[in-house]
Amino acid sequence: MERQRLDKWLWHARVVKARTSAASLVESGHVRVNGVREKSPGHAVKQGDVITIALDRGVRLMKVGMLYPHDRAAFREFARGLDEILVVEEKLPYLE
Repeated sequence: MERQRLDKWLWHARVVKARTSAASLVESGHVRVNGVREKSPGHAVKQGDVITIALDRGVRLMKVGMLYPHDRAAFREFARGLDEILVVEEKLPYLE
């Protein structure tokens, strides 16, 4: 089964703008894979994994539909798969 680094998948899925930002997000403990907190940016994800990300006072839940392709022809299918990803964002109210 094919696998891809967690930080690389987050970057390709456009969760963050840079791969280094993805790595620091994982290292800071804001990412869970299948419900388990992951602190290693090199953790391998596969199709079907559920990734939970705490960002900007909200939570984003994403399912890995497919890994980022190495050829340009398959990129369109990858981009289409991102539309089908389950995304749940819940903004928390400001504490005043």
